Amino acid sequence: MQDYFPAKIRTVALVGHGGSGKTSLAEALLYHSGAITRLGRVEDGTTVCDHEPEEHERRMSLALAVAPVELDGYKINVLDTPGYADFVVDVLAALEVADLAVFVVSAVEGVEVQTQAVWRLAAERGVPRMVFVNKLDRDQASFERTLGQLRDTFGSGIAPLELPIGEAGELRGIADLLTDTAYLYDGGVVTAAEVPEEMEALEHQVHQNLVEGIVEADDSLLERYLEGDVPSFEELESVLARGVAEANVFPVVCGSATVPVGVDRLASFVCEIGPSALDRPPRPVRAGDVEAEVAPDPDAEPLAYVFKTITDPYVGHLSLFKVLSGTIRTDDHLRNPRTGTDERLHTLFCLRGKQQIEVRQVSAGDIAAVAKLSDTLTGDTLAPRTTPVVAAPLEPPEPALAMAVRPRTQADDDKLAGALHRLCEEDPALRVRRDEETHQLLLLGMGESHLLLSLERLRRKFGVHLDTEEVKIAYRETIAGSAEAEGKYKKQSGGHGQFGIAYLRVEPLPRGAGFEFVDAIVGGAIPRQFIPAVERGVAEAMAQGGVHGFPVVDVRVTCFDGKYHSVDSSEMSFKMAGALGFREAMAKADPVVLEPVSLLVVTVGNDQLGDVIGDLNARRGRVQGTEPVGDGEQEVTAMVPTSEMLRYAIDLRSLTGGRGRFRATHDHYDVLPPHLAERLTSPALA
Repeated sequence: MQDYFPAKIRTVALVGHGGSGKTSLAEALLYHSGAITRLGRVEDGTTVCDHEPEEHERRMSLALAVAPVELDGYKINVLDTPGYADFVVDVLAALEVADLAVFVVSAVEGVEVQTQAVWRLAAERGVPRMVFVNKLDRDQASFERTLGQLRDTFGSGIAPLELPIGEAGELRGIADLLTDTAYLYDGGVVTAAEVPEEMEALEHQVHQNLVEGIVEADDSLLERYLEGDVPSFEELESVLARGVAEANVFPVVCGSATVPVGVDRLASFVCEIGPSALDRPPRPVRAGDVEAEVAPDPDAEPLAYVFKTITDPYVGHLSLFKVLSGTIRTDDHLRNPRTGTDERLHTLFCLRGKQQIEVRQVSAGDIAAVAKLSDTLTGDTLAPRTTPVVAAPLEPPEPALAMAVRPRTQADDDKLAGALHRLCEEDPALRVRRDEETHQLLLLGMGESHLLLSLERLRRKFGVHLDTEEVKIAYRETIAGSAEAEGKYKKQSGGHGQFGIAYLRVEPLPRGAGFEFVDAIVGGAIPRQFIPAVERGVAEAMAQGGVHGFPVVDVRVTCFDGKYHSVDSSEMSFKMAGALGFREAMAKADPVVLEPVSLLVVTVGNDQLGDVIGDLNARRGRVQGTEPVGDGEQEVTAMVPTSEMLRYAIDLRSLTGGRGRFRATHDHYDVLPPHLAERLTSPALA
């Protein structure tokens, strides 16, 4: 693979809804460039980009894959992304380094939910966008219908550059609206021709609309156009390229990745009007407290950003990076400012699926990979030792679903910590947490598919087998009234015995106040040195659980009287007396169970608002309010018991067709209704 400079490099993320044909399009681009000699099929598991066993089994992309395409002196770094919402972190990684996002939209299904979600993510980051309308060879395909949906969904910036010649089984070519030229496809041979007579009028009208839309973006061109001077193709292309780079114009091209038709035209458009790193704003970086910007200058100091980490049980880390500036060469030494570690980049290579193609150097704007970096993870920056600048790291989304797991055998338990650590290094969206109250190990991720895939990868890559169990809720207990009790511990078994009596009063405290112990002993009823033992006994009894076995909180305990023996009393006897007295008093003080309540914020379309609110009410939620947030969406704020939200990520996706999204944070504890409390079995008693 030859060396390329920034002006000839295009980094393109293929994004869109699952099943729209992104992987097939990447395969077709590789085939068009001559990198592969036959087209693989997703259904057969024979594509370059879907190379993991889990992808072959599911017939879908589950991780970001790279496929460099060399064509006419250009290098196109194709980033094939998953289309399922559970794996959005890889889409975010691709958008972080892409200079252009190509949205692949099926002409059969039209604009689907994940396409809209990723468009929003790309717009938030200012990433230039264009659209490839795919599957025009399929039954029920309609370019006109899909173009209408694109305009309705994404606005007036949608600009068709092509029209299909024929549709479904009759698809035979593409009409280029910029050049008024037809390209006909026959058995892999492409022929330039006149636009067919039956669509000449339509093509001319759309051509005029396109030209008018382009010249409106340039005052001098517009003035000439109004005077009757038709701009040249080169002038139109230049203005169009500027509009694409500024993310104001979103070209639409079309074809079919599997036939293939129009794939060569897409590649040409990416090279001709697609932005390079030079056309994008400089990357903001930070050196200490100083903010700065870095331009993709191949002669500057080398700086790289790691956007993806792949773990292998044999090779170790494989780090994919984009060169932000300078030129990185084999055996260069760079520093990771986050850790202060010096990293030697032994061998550089480009990934094509799982194939590793060794390269000598990588210029600014390009993408490459390196193995065995000792202490570098996704989102890290590799900088010169003398200039430890840092690019903003990737911020993974918050987990939406938790799954409780336990190792199947002791051997699995021995390997578990290391395997989970390495898996989380590869997947920033996966989190691991041990709940100290329920004593469960929790995996947290973006959804059920994400978590089940993580279990499969643990088994395949690291030989760790985990079983799942129901997630337990961290309930607590408190009291609603006051009560007094005698705690008596008396034991005689030869020699010194044990004797301690403590009289305790329990009272409720405000929610969240915790535990308060009051020493109200007067007259030496209990010697001073034994009072702390009473408090320890009470505290341990609270931690072990109340009537239902859950930890007790928000209670004031007053020790107001007691008795001791000059010989048999000890710290142990009064600790036991405190524990016994607390348990008896708690049982008489109207004990109640407290459940955690989450603050839930749900964003949904206006037409789904009623269904979502009804569902929240059915979950014992209390809606606090709704607020419009633009683009026909509403934001619903509610307080919902955490126990009712264990599968909310799955249920909301089903309820809203994948369009709803939410975030939830723990807010407070509230009293659990008695009829529900009766059904509980605490983790301590289970």
